[in-house]
Amino acid sequence: MEKQNSNRPSKNNREPFGDMMKSMNGFFHDRPVKGLLQSIDEFFSSPYPFGGFPVDTEETKTEIIVTAKLPGVKKDELTIDILQNYVTISVEQNELKEEKDDLINKSSQQKAYHRTSRTIPLSTPINDRHVKATYKDGVLKLVLPKLKGRNIEIK
Repeated sequence: MEKQNSNRPSKNNREPFGDMMKSMNGFFHDRPVKGLLQSIDEFFSSPYPFGGFPVDTEETKTEIIVTAKLPGVKKDELTIDILQNYVTISVEQNELKEEKDDLINKSSQQKAYHRTSRTIPLSTPINDRHVKATYKDGVLKLVLPKLKGRNIEIK
């Protein structure tokens, strides 16, 4: 009878779940599951996955101050529109991700486009010619001067 080498696993000594673990690993790293899992990761890593971003509004006697928190947004990705008693803040982001894996000689590109906006109703008309906007450290601040109407004297 021939003696088996104890360093090499025999057919009966194999890891009982090895083949199953290898199959599961392949399942999660192949498409379409990999794409689905990646989409879920991107959804939860987005700063505002539900289409909105936090906005605070403060009103004084002469102006309305709107503050929006937009972490990770660049100044050139912002658009501010004013129409009557509404201010709309829009964020439009284009991303190009490139991945390269030299071990398996594979490269891939992903393009992503994100657009979200918030429309804030204002309590009074504003003087859109004197609006001031500043953006620093992911915080957009709009100072909207109220439009002065004409006082009517009652006789």
